[in-house]
Amino acid sequence: MTELLEARKRDKVLEIGTGSGYQAAILAMLGARVFSIERQKELYEAAKILLEQLGFSRIRLFFRDGYKGLPEFAPFDRIIVTAGAPYIPEPLKQQLKIGGILVIPVGEDVQTMFRITRRSETEFEEEKKGSFRFVPFLGGTK
Repeated sequence: MTELLEARKRDKVLEIGTGSGYQAAILAMLGARVFSIERQKELYEAAKILLEQLGFSRIRLFFRDGYKGLPEFAPFDRIIVTAGAPYIPEPLKQQLKIGGILVIPVGEDVQTMFRITRRSETEFEEEKKGSFRFVPFLGGTK
C-alpha cells in the first residue's frame, strides 16, 4: 500500500486507521506530513503515546470517524485507508487535491485494492491492484 501511495517528502497524507501507528511512522519517515484518524479510543490513545515516545510527535492524530476524513485540513496529496471498505467514501475522494492519490481496499469478504488518482474536479482514474483481506472499515467511534 505504501508503494502504491507514492508518498513523497512534504506530501500532506491522510491515513484512515491509525492502529498501532506503524503506517503513520513509515509515512513520517518518508518525509510526509501525516494526519491519521483512529475510531477506537484505546488504539488512538496507545498510538499517541507510542508515537511520541518514538519521536514522531509531528504526526497529527485524531479520534474520529474515518468515513468523514478531515475536511478542515483538506486537500490532501495522498490518502491511505488501512481497512477494508464496503465502498469508496465520497468525502475521501473529495478531500484529494487534483493529482492526488487514494489507496483503499474495497469489498466485503475479500477486498480489491484500488488506487484512485484525482484527474480534475470531477474526474477520477481507478486502477485495481489485486485481492486482499483486511479488517473491516467501520464508521463511527468506539
